[in-house]
Amino acid sequence: MVQEESIMNRIKIFDTTLRDGEQSPGCSMNLTEKIEMAKQLEKLGVDVIEAGFAIASPMDHKSVQAIAGAVSNCSVASLARCAKGDIDAAWDAVKDAKHPRIHVFLATSDIHMEYKLKMTREQVLSRISEMVAYAKSLCDDIEFSAEDASRTDWAFLVQCCINAISAGATTLNIPDTVGYSTPQEMSDLIVYLRQNVPGIENVDISVHCHNDLGMAVANSLACIKAGATQVECTVNGIGERAGNASLEELVMALRTRQSFYDAETGINTRQIYRSSKLLSNITGVPIPPSKAIVGANAFAHESGIHQHGVLANAQTYEIMTPAEVGVPQNTMVLGKHSGKHALREKLETMGYELTDEELEAVFTRFKSLADKKKNITGSDLEALVLHRRNNVRGACRLVSHVINAGDGVPNTSCIKLTRDDEVLEEVAIGSGPLDASFKAINRMLNMDIKLESFSLNAVTDGEDAIGEAVVKLEDEHGESYTGTGLSTDIIESSIRAYVNGINKIMEANA
Repeated sequence: MVQEESIMNRIKIFDTTLRDGEQSPGCSMNLTEKIEMAKQLEKLGVDVIEAGFAIASPMDHKSVQAIAGAVSNCSVASLARCAKGDIDAAWDAVKDAKHPRIHVFLATSDIHMEYKLKMTREQVLSRISEMVAYAKSLCDDIEFSAEDASRTDWAFLVQCCINAISAGATTLNIPDTVGYSTPQEMSDLIVYLRQNVPGIENVDISVHCHNDLGMAVANSLACIKAGATQVECTVNGIGERAGNASLEELVMALRTRQSFYDAETGINTRQIYRSSKLLSNITGVPIPPSKAIVGANAFAHESGIHQHGVLANAQTYEIMTPAEVGVPQNTMVLGKHSGKHALREKLETMGYELTDEELEAVFTRFKSLADKKKNITGSDLEALVLHRRNNVRGACRLVSHVINAGDGVPNTSCIKLTRDDEVLEEVAIGSGPLDASFKAINRMLNMDIKLESFSLNAVTDGEDAIGEAVVKLEDEHGESYTGTGLSTDIIESSIRAYVNGINKIMEANA
């Protein structure tokens, strides 16, 4: 008797990096950055991009609308409370998407209903039916989230789900909103809903787990094992408080332990690393070295026993390969005599597809870097590609800087910038070379900008490593902006980061 081959469960990946993830402190993005990230998520192969909360502000509405028009291979969703105004704004923002989705939510736990909503159970059930039906009258694809579902009375949650399905919901989301639950509890809840909600077999069961107790990924995987068909997550696990379930960890767990979970996703795993690096570059939030899948130490082996095993057979200590997640390999090294064709070829092998204009900008930076470094590796090139926005966008550009610093002498900085076609130059004295430089920039632009934080990291290895500077700036309205800069000269990278942040402030206030 021939044994039938089991059908692998297809798990949808609902990415909320641009909505829930952006709510993480210090992770805000401007419109250009959101569109760039959305296009990368499309390359990554996510099924749904939650582009934002359209009703939150005119800029949120504009960004959701722009993302809806920028991608075509995945659904674009906007979050909305169970209120007509929210739903109207969400639909207006996503209606031109190739695959639009409205994502409505309402809290269902007793503590939320009593203290936040001030609504009875009967009122909540009525609101779900009314608002899901209204959303359905506008859009075919409707997701309903029972906020704080993991702390909701199970019998009442069943009724909420029944009402949502009856009103036209195509996806039911069961969130662990405050990261309170455990894998066993989440698994049991999904099993209970599958057994007690009529018609649930005709809709997607989604989970959205937060990481307050460090169990977001474990909880999500337990739900998949119990029958969930969609997982909501973010790149690098960013999000409110301790963050969300990490997309890269979920996807690679399912891929590496496919026989255990009997599930697969449509993610192009070779795009994971560059998605992670792009987000880190945009937000200025570094990836911890020990971060699973994408951290610098994820495939590093220092122990002699480990090194010997890996050299003999990589599978002794590596359950996945760097190439699987798109970590660049430094097999082909470029130098100052390498041409544009060789550069394009190397970038294509790394998975980067650049327009002629983008390639020209990267090539200019490449030649400049080649004058300072003998050999340029894949990691160097990756840094140049991710930072290309610093060269081609923004009203201000750094032309030159002259620093006079030392012990017992005044720290002075002379900065020359161009703003559109205007050349600006200013000198300032500060407590250090960077303080002097930042004061000079503030003075020449007549801006009152405060430096909230500053960090400097080596992007590549060696004495001539590229240094990445990240600054957090606060404008006169109290809004925070992130600026990043790249150079083998750490003073230059710091000044470039400051100018990059200034450009974002000017763009936002234009």
